[in-house]
Amino acid sequence: MRVEVYDEAGNRYTISLEGRVTRDNALRVLDMVELLGGMRGVARDDTHTPELSKFDKVRLVVEKHFPLVWFSPKDAASVYQKETKERASLSTISTYLARLSKRGVLIRTKNSNRVLYRLISAGLQEMADTRGN
Repeated sequence: MRVEVYDEAGNRYTISLEGRVTRDNALRVLDMVELLGGMRGVARDDTHTPELSKFDKVRLVVEKHFPLVWFSPKDAASVYQKETKERASLSTISTYLARLSKRGVLIRTKNSNRVLYRLISAGLQEMADTRGN
């Protein structure tokens, strides 16, 4: 299992777990990432105005509905369509989530063929920012 975190400067931090990967081992690694800090303050805007791009709407939906949990692109696409009443393909949502990960907003983990995302906590974001400077 590998967890990749990107900071705003584009630096990548990778945590790898090799050998027998059990649920408990994976959760320990993810807990370690979480223990680096709490959730950063997220200013939420529940009004989805036409001026917002689809990318911005995806980010708002993720921040509102998945502040503390791991989620798949399929989860995000489902909630996006319910929240905004707009259609968005799974590939579009996946692309936007990957961009959010590269910009340092989300943590991305991939295990076999399953990709999961999670918002980066404030402590981890601060650590990434200080290492990037």
